[in-house]
Amino acid sequence: MPLWVSLTVQFFVTVAAVLLTLWGFWRFVVRPYLDKKVSELIEVSREIEPAVTRGVKKGVTDTLRALPESALDGTVKESTRQFLKFGSGLFENGLSSFLGTAADLERNKRENPGKPFERPTDS
Repeated sequence: MPLWVSLTVQFFVTVAAVLLTLWGFWRFVVRPYLDKKVSELIEVSREIEPAVTRGVKKGVTDTLRALPESALDGTVKESTRQFLKFGSGLFENGLSSFLGTAADLERNKRENPGKPFERPTDS
């Protein structure tokens, strides 16, 4: 057998062995591990939303119960309404309603280049 045929056969046998080894490692080691981790993450994510909902409802309920009856005149009612509006906005829109969105950051960078971003505060 000529040398070039021997080298070509050896090259293709080596490539086939390496590809078979990589495929086996992916199929029997990596893929089952990733499938297990993804299923765990999906399971945990399904538990988070109801827990957050219960926590927000319980927190708002406890806060409203802690307010004295005499304090429910006009000023406290308004601040309670603002508190509930903030809580529902935070729950529905996530932290972006509290920290600002990416569009706010981009707009502030365009308007004030070189200045650090200042978060808006409600006072």
